[in-house]
Amino acid sequence: MNPIGRILLAEDNASDVELTLAALSEHNLANEVVVVRDGAEALDYLYRRDGYASRAAEAPVVVLLDLKMPKVDGLAVLRTMKADPILRVIPVVVLTSSREESDLVESYRLGVNAYVVKPVAFSDFVRAIRDVGRFWAVLNEAPPVVESRAAR
Repeated sequence: MNPIGRILLAEDNASDVELTLAALSEHNLANEVVVVRDGAEALDYLYRRDGYASRAAEAPVVVLLDLKMPKVDGLAVLRTMKADPILRVIPVVVLTSSREESDLVESYRLGVNAYVVKPVAFSDFVRAIRDVGRFWAVLNEAPPVVESRAAR
């Protein structure tokens, strides 16, 4: 199995961030979780720009990506990641409240690894996050150490 790596959580809703972090912690997923609040910040993190320029070069083991975010939406982040030869290998799980078929179809067309609609009930939400976290951050075999590139 791969060593424990970081999870990048791109989510603008403070309540969903809190619930996601609590669910991951409750199920003893020891991964460090980096939280970004919009798509622009997610790209800054991935490309090691601005406030993230000095972060370690190791890429996250998975990106949990909301679609409906300010500045740059999740589909644009996904499009950018999957067009980049270095970032495209990072697993991306869309974690969204959107049940719009067009979002689902476009996410898969762009190369998303999984699309999870956030359950409304707290216990279902916790279970979904536990399962996503356990699979993508613990069980999944990621490619050998991927280093994200520095600012272009």
